[in-house]
Amino acid sequence: MSDPRPYATLFAKGEDRKQRIIAVAQQLLVRNGWRSTTLEQIARGAGISPAGLLHHFESKEQLLYAVLDDRDLSDDVHADVYGDLPEQVERVAERFVRSPDQIGMFAILLVENLDPGAVVRGRLLGRYRSAVGLVTDNIVRGQREGRYRADLDPSVKAREILAFITGMEMSWLLDPSIPLVEIFRGYAGCLARELAPCSGAS
Repeated sequence: MSDPRPYATLFAKGEDRKQRIIAVAQQLLVRNGWRSTTLEQIARGAGISPAGLLHHFESKEQLLYAVLDDRDLSDDVHADVYGDLPEQVERVAERFVRSPDQIGMFAILLVENLDPGAVVRGRLLGRYRSAVGLVTDNIVRGQREGRYRADLDPSVKAREILAFITGMEMSWLLDPSIPLVEIFRGYAGCLARELAPCSGAS
């Protein structure tokens, strides 16, 4: 029987190289925007040839989707969609420290893809709507369990929360010195008080 280890080693090296390409693409995207970033620049930053990059990603658009997949996976791994909502919002500050390039590149992609015909507008819009749905479901679940007040519109509140997070991302990109932890803790505290059932509610 042939030794499977050489194949496994090659596969692992290939995956490492793909992750390196994605990381470099994110860094360049933050500095230059996606439209001004070339595959040649990404390949050079990753220490490979353009042909080597195209071995892993057949086109610039395919690489762009891989970059977004990586960002979405990172968010999904660290999310607790069934947890207490104010606690989850407070923990968002950790993402700024954990994945600064992902925050920067996502903000730039949003701006570059506002046009209805833009390459990944549909993908970004779908992700936003999914996030609205997850936060809305969390609030509805809390209302049914009596943990959150019943007179709030879950969908409106979900959009407000996401607007706060997006606004904080932009503010932090402009001024990284802002006290993220304190701001998120304060907002989470206000959110917890607003969500809490009214005294004497049945």
